[in-house]
Amino acid sequence: MSQEKLNLLYEKRSKIELGGGQKRIDKQHASGKLTARERLNLLFDENTFVELDAFVKHRCSNFGMEKQEVPGEGVICGYGKVEGRLVCAFAQDFTVLGGSLGEMHAKKIGKVMDMALKVGAPVVGLNDSGGARIQEGVDALAGYGEIFYKNTIASGVVPQISAIMGPCAGGAVYSPALTDFIYMVDKTSQMFITGPQVIKTVTGEEVSAESLGGASTHNTTSGVAHFIANNDEDCIQQIRKLLSFLPSNNSEKAPIIDTIDDANRKNDILNSIIPDDAKNPYDMKEIIYEIVDECDFYEVQPYFAQNMITGFARVNGESIGIIANQPKVMAGSLDINASDKSARFIRTCDAFNIPIITLVDVPGFLPGTSQEYGGIIRHGAKMLYAYSEATVPKITLITRKAYGGSYLAMCSKDLGADMVLAWPSAEVAVMGPSGAANIIFKNDIKNAQNPKEMREVKINEYSDEFATPYKAAERGYLDDVIEPAYSRVRIADALDTLSSKREERPPKKHGNIPL
Repeated sequence: MSQEKLNLLYEKRSKIELGGGQKRIDKQHASGKLTARERLNLLFDENTFVELDAFVKHRCSNFGMEKQEVPGEGVICGYGKVEGRLVCAFAQDFTVLGGSLGEMHAKKIGKVMDMALKVGAPVVGLNDSGGARIQEGVDALAGYGEIFYKNTIASGVVPQISAIMGPCAGGAVYSPALTDFIYMVDKTSQMFITGPQVIKTVTGEEVSAESLGGASTHNTTSGVAHFIANNDEDCIQQIRKLLSFLPSNNSEKAPIIDTIDDANRKNDILNSIIPDDAKNPYDMKEIIYEIVDECDFYEVQPYFAQNMITGFARVNGESIGIIANQPKVMAGSLDINASDKSARFIRTCDAFNIPIITLVDVPGFLPGTSQEYGGIIRHGAKMLYAYSEATVPKITLITRKAYGGSYLAMCSKDLGADMVLAWPSAEVAVMGPSGAANIIFKNDIKNAQNPKEMREVKINEYSDEFATPYKAAERGYLDDVIEPAYSRVRIADALDTLSSKREERPPKKHGNIPL
């Protein structure tokens, strides 16, 4: 082969790799963002990224586009290794026509998603785009539709992770919304269907882009995003961490990680973590840190619906999903947002063969007209459905309160929990002692010489008899009442026992989850 031909190849590649040119690259850096190639280099192990479709060009001849050079079609696609495991990825290049999506841009993304499905590898999408390429009209819209369809087909087959690392508006937001996890970078990323200007024109409301769709908004208020990152580098490192907890696809299990943390480690501190007064809160995360390997807990949606804790950890090197009530926030009660948050997480774990550990301290569903009008019945039913549907190992540990329907919603034996353990401090009952005494002993209290004193006596009677784990244990609804210090030991043992669990469901196209 002549050197001339090789030089032509090198020249074309160099031009493509420069993207929109040095001026635009400098502008990208000045706005606190890395370029698409810099992001991919951080994501993948060194020298493992292989680019695909670098030479693809658009076919648009409208509005002067036939004269436009669009290196790489504004998106870089390919595959590589993350901690030695195959991962597919695409990164939109904001330096090239603002990363706008046209027909061939979409084809490139679709092709790498097809490859991920074929080889059973996760897909990571690094989004940084001004949206649809207006010059390409319906071709651009069709491109989005193709990506949405592929997102849906891949759902539950391979993990899909989206990082919003710049603007993401209009129809573009729905591809990330269809994926399993969304990262947003603080202060440099936004997501919204309609921007501030459109809102002002239509409704008269004035709002900034950051307030409307910034990382803080979607991590705290809307629940659209799962994680917030300080900058691009932090975002990429977090994605690498998340991938370590996940399998490559739904026919595999997550990798077992070597740990120096003994599975038989006792946690004596847990024997004194529950306050003597049942009305006093405590931090459920302290229990989680004690139970998991090396205190390593990667929380999912830590700033949204904080009365419910969800996240990934490991026990004896095995990935687990943790769902837990947080007594420090709203007493750990269940509400609309907590129900949605947990149901989604349960289904994610089940799709990817990750055992679920549920830690229970729940006084009930949050009362009030706003909850009822907002559809707490429908939203709470999502949790019941998700737990019942899940076939992965399900282990439940009741630390304190487990009252009424909310106890069932936190994966009781009846919802398919494989192992239910309780601490001696557990209170498993239809309702709290105060409410129960008011109903059961209504006449005794009413007819007493001192109703207030009689009420206290009856509450204590009910507490001694029923606000314990032992009635439930007598009926077989609990598998054991354990000393808190041995929680990690018993959970590790249960995970080992359930590692070969097999559970079939009736054949059907799909269930009808109450959305």
